Amino acid sequence: MLDSGYWHRRREIGTYFDETAVDAWKKLTSDAPVSRIRETVRAGRRQTQETLLSWLPTDLAGKRVLDAGCGTGLLAIEVARRGAEVVAVDLSPKLVSMAEQRFQRDERSAQISGSVSFHSGDMLNGALGEFDFVVAMDSLIHYEPADAVSALSQLAARTSQSMLFTFAPRTPMLAVMHKAGKLFPKKDRSPAIVPVSVGHLQRDIEQAPSLSRWGCGRDQRIDSGFYKSHAQELIRS
Repeated sequence: MLDSGYWHRRREIGTYFDETAVDAWKKLTSDAPVSRIRETVRAGRRQTQETLLSWLPTDLAGKRVLDAGCGTGLLAIEVARRGAEVVAVDLSPKLVSMAEQRFQRDERSAQISGSVSFHSGDMLNGALGEFDFVVAMDSLIHYEPADAVSALSQLAARTSQSMLFTFAPRTPMLAVMHKAGKLFPKKDRSPAIVPVSVGHLQRDIEQAPSLSRWGCGRDQRIDSGFYKSHAQELIRS
């Protein structure tokens, strides 16, 4: 069960990405020039996306995939190239609009055998339906571990094969940045990333009754300058 902390943080994230970060994310997820620091973030996100995509079948024809936290749509488009019916959802209406425009441009200029439907709202909304695969790239990194596991549990109830997600691994640098962010908050700063111990999160997943039919599969650390992430695969048994 998700507590009030999840819903409060969800509102913060939606407000941040819709009101403050839209232009920055448009540049970051394109080939536009960015600072050296943001270039490391861009490279790290690309590596993370490639990792998650490599854990999905190359042929997704007839499969339904949820892109939970689709941002500007880069991953959703790549999954659609493999023939999947993609449901792409994000809290930010502005990012969703940007993603839809990007897809429409790519649909005209490239061979995309699948489809993408875009939605603004909560990735846990049951009205989005059932899925073969779920991908949640960097969409759980702002939540406490208990809330992240609860969110995965809700998604698992509607997923038949695997769930791929990322979280912020607990490292000395991330721990310091997280503490500093709480001590010196700014209005235009992203909601704090919550560093998580890999072992502890995997243990919490294995001990969650609602995930008893799921097991941890592949995992991969991504370390690119200021971008630190850990990709995790959950497989339904």
